[in-house]
Amino acid sequence: MLRYHTQGFSGYGLQYSPYFDNKIALATGSNFGLIGNGKLFLLDIERNGQIRESNSFLTQDCLFDIAWNELQANQVLTAQGDGSLRLFDITLKQYPIAIFKEHEREVLSCDWNLVSKNKFVSSSWDGDVKIWSPTRSQGSLLTLKPRHADTPITGSRVDTIEARSKQIPLSNQREHNLDTNQNKSCVYQAQFSPHDDNIIISSSGSSMVSLFDLRVNSQSSNGSVPQFDFMAHGGLEALCCDFNKYRPHIIATGGVDSRVKIWDLRMLRSGPMKVHGPYGSQLVCVNEIVGGHELAVRQVKWSPHSSHHLLSTSYDMTACVWNDLSFNGKKVTGKTNMTDAINHGLIKRMDKHTEFVFGADWSLWGQPGIVATTSWDGNTFVWNGLK
Repeated sequence: MLRYHTQGFSGYGLQYSPYFDNKIALATGSNFGLIGNGKLFLLDIERNGQIRESNSFLTQDCLFDIAWNELQANQVLTAQGDGSLRLFDITLKQYPIAIFKEHEREVLSCDWNLVSKNKFVSSSWDGDVKIWSPTRSQGSLLTLKPRHADTPITGSRVDTIEARSKQIPLSNQREHNLDTNQNKSCVYQAQFSPHDDNIIISSSGSSMVSLFDLRVNSQSSNGSVPQFDFMAHGGLEALCCDFNKYRPHIIATGGVDSRVKIWDLRMLRSGPMKVHGPYGSQLVCVNEIVGGHELAVRQVKWSPHSSHHLLSTSYDMTACVWNDLSFNGKKVTGKTNMTDAINHGLIKRMDKHTEFVFGADWSLWGQPGIVATTSWDGNTFVWNGLK
């Protein structure tokens, strides 16, 4: 296991470079991201196993997420607490080369389109999902409006220390002076499908997961609305989502209920269990990891090397790699992780962090199974999730 410590900065998001086999981009914030500066770190893993900082950029507000530019090997996009996204050239110093400012509150996630590669998506505490072009800094291309179930959910700028006992993100009322019922509209994550450049999913504070098809014109008075949405975590906040890299219709979500859920977008049913959606449909959860984490699940990431390996991080200070027992790499098995009474499909649990674990990513390079995680404790670990 390799370790790098960002003194004075807590880790939020990280991503391996799609171009360099030894480079990681890391998004951080001071004071646990609640107030103060952020910092973008570029970390290099050297041949001797040491991790060193090759460059860094200090920002005026916390950085919550990160995405490499799929068109330019030396550019990294960050999601910032002041409502902006900033594009940095890692060969330069000090300043971003472009700023994208349209969100009204903290930008919590950003994701680059892996198919067309000429646009990226962001999600924000303001309830919006926006599509951007890296060559157009004067405004977004499109605003998407996830619908939000009318459930009494609370939330925070991101997450306060009280989340340890209550398991849910709570509002910092003194900082924002907001009614907590407004926070159900927070969109924690939005992501392009790696199979179709027109498909986007998002997960929200109201527990809703929304699916958008950019080819379908479903406009409201203030933005495009989803073609389908469903309640994923029983009314508790849906904090993360991810597309399976090999099975286009499979997604995973994680939430405040401490569960990882796996969904098949083809499996819809109508009837008395109707939810918010134009077709009155309910998505059926095809697999569920219960008891794997003790507190809220903050990140889920499908492996880029395997169709049935899944990485998760949690406020319980652990990161886990799971085997999706409903699929064996070739076909649907009919099993679930609940059928494994002992381990629930657990391959490895990493418990070296001493604070909430936020960001995680699989390495695209070398031996399959290498992952990196980052935490509020300021530590970034690189480890093998399959051994």
